[in-house]
Amino acid sequence: MSDKDLRQDGLENSARGKAKKAKGRVKDAAGGLTGDAGLQGEGKLDQAAGEIQDAAGRLERELGRSDDND
Repeated sequence: MSDKDLRQDGLENSARGKAKKAKGRVKDAAGGLTGDAGLQGEGKLDQAAGEIQDAAGRLERELGRSDDND
């Protein structure tokens, strides 16, 4: 895999992670407003999963950049 591919994959993972976090915040808020603990829990899980995916994307981008400097 080339550095460019690694950086591109990182950008895509970060974007998907941020979208997942946003979806999770909406579910969490909707669950809180309606008293649906299940939906609120799903939202919190989505937020956590999104944070992990975003972090993985940032790491991929950093690895792609560090290979450029070698």
